[in-house]
Parts: sequence; C-alpha cells; structure tokens
Amino acid sequence: MTRLGKRKTPVWVWLVLVFVLLLLLAAGGAFLYLRSLLAPAGGAAYTLEIKPGDSLPRIARTLQDKGIIKNAEALRFVMRQDGTAGSLKEGFYDLSGTLTLQQVADKLAGPARIPTVNVTIPEGRRIKDLPAIFAKAGFDAAAIRAELNNAALSPYANTNLEGFVFPATYEFRPAETPRKIVQTLVARMNAEFTPANVAKAKALGLSVRDWVILGSMVQAEAANNAEMPIIAGVFLNRLRDGIALGSDPTVAYGLGKDLPELDRSAGDFTKDTPYSTYTRQGLPAGPINNPGQAALLSVLSSERKLPDGRDAVYFLHGLDGKIYVNADYQAHLRDIARHR
Repeated sequence: MTRLGKRKTPVWVWLVLVFVLLLLLAAGGAFLYLRSLLAPAGGAAYTLEIKPGDSLPRIARTLQDKGIIKNAEALRFVMRQDGTAGSLKEGFYDLSGTLTLQQVADKLAGPARIPTVNVTIPEGRRIKDLPAIFAKAGFDAAAIRAELNNAALSPYANTNLEGFVFPATYEFRPAETPRKIVQTLVARMNAEFTPANVAKAKALGLSVRDWVILGSMVQAEAANNAEMPIIAGVFLNRLRDGIALGSDPTVAYGLGKDLPELDRSAGDFTKDTPYSTYTRQGLPAGPINNPGQAALLSVLSSERKLPDGRDAVYFLHGLDGKIYVNADYQAHLRDIARHR
C-alpha cells in the first residue's frame, strides 16, 4: 500500500495572500494617515484676517504654516466636499491648533468677526469739532470735514450739516467711507423727527429746522438736563413776545469763537452777524451746535411758567451754580447783583 504525501500550497495562492495583506496594510496606513490629518495640529491661537480677493489655497497654506491645520490640501478637500469652499467672507476668524480640521472648515464657513471702531460725539459739539474726533479713531479728517459740509445730505440743512448730526457713540468699520459715516449720523438725527415730535414742534410755531436751532441754543446754555425745559420755556416766551433772545452762545458762534473767548469790552455783543440774538430778533440763522435728545425734547415739553403762574422771561446762572428765573426785568437785575 502506497502512502500519499501532503499536497503543497500552490505558489500563486501565497502570492495572492501576500498581495491582499499588503493591500490591507496600505489601506490601514492610509486610514491612519488621513485620520492624523483631521486631528488638531497643535499650533497656538491665531486670528486669520480674510481680505477681499483672498483665495482658499492661500488661506489654507497660511493656516498650515501657522500650525492651525496639518495639511492645506486636506482643508481644501473638506471644504469642497462640504460645499463651503466658495463661502469665504471678509473679516476676522479666531482659530487655534486645538481645533480639528473639520472644526476649522466649519469656522471658515461661518460668520466673520467684523472689526469696528467706536466714535463718540458729545452733545453740543460743533461741526468744526468733529473731524478731529474722527481723526483720533483713525479716519480721514479732511474727508469727514468735506462730507459734514455737504448740506445735500440732510433735507433740513442749509450751508452745512450743523445741527443735523446726532451726538452719540457709534460703531464703524475701519474701512467705512466718510460719506457712509456722515450719512449714519444724519440718519440717526432724522430718527428724532418722528411725526409726533414734528407735530408738537408745529404746534409751537416751529419748523423742524427752527426746533433744532432752538434745541442747539438750549444745549449750549444749560448746565445740566434738568435746566433744559426751563431755558427752553424762557426762549419760547421771548419768541412769542418779540423779545430778543439774548443768548451769548449765538454771539460766539456768529463770530467764530468759543464761548470763553467772548469779549464784551471789545464790542463782541454789538457786532451784528446772522447768528447774534442780541442785534437781531428771533432765532439765529441756523443751529449753533449739534444738540442731543434731551435738549431737543426739552423744547417740546418746556416749563414756561414760574411757580406763581407768571411767564418765565429771564434766566441767569449764578456763581453758586444755580439757575435763577424771573418774569420781570427788575427782578432779573436784582438776581444779577446778588448772584454774579
């Protein structure tokens, strides 16, 4: 009886097995490699600025160089797969090497952080004061000045926008145009001219422009908001009675001076200008500053009577910081003698 020997495994089978094993190892290696690309790169925090015209390839290379991602091509691939490769927006993106590749892609596809600059315009500032304020915030003072002198930006303005830019704190983008900036100031002032407010002004015999002029005078004269309705009442009564308003700030404005620069001995109060309320009756030719909301509303809700029911016609600020209001000139003179 002949013993059968063991059959040998054909060589080609071993070759197939080796090939399959190599494929598995390659696939596993590729998987591990791809997985490593998706993992955080470990770089420090970095704020990416995307500017108009920036491309995804350039941005991806920058993020690779900064250690935010491991591979620029991987980021481009992920964003193409997500359909967000074309959704880059101008602005700032706060990134970090602790983010996964997908998280970086999601952030770039989301909203940008838009940088802003705060600009505060105090109540009562004149047009001439504003370019310097904007210059400190990094804007072109000359360009701002040119737009502030563009009366066409407000339907109520005459030679410039004096009185018709609203004092407040604004947020502007650093690259905002001077025209857009000034239009924003004007639009905010226009928001005060509601139908109800305009109707109240009309009931007092005031146009919108007249209302703003009177509001600017109140703004310049009042030491605080509490005084504003009282001063507005005095001016309204004097207008009604045909008495010159006699407001020092209007004289200063007409002469191109600041209030402390007025010199009575030099004849400042007898010099006639379209703004002087000593040499001319009625309101000055235009606003003398940019009044705030409190001053504007004080005109519409003024206090025109003294406690005894008489009309308030005179006021003065005493050296003690108080305001003294009277109905007749003799009492006004007595208060001048006592408190100045």
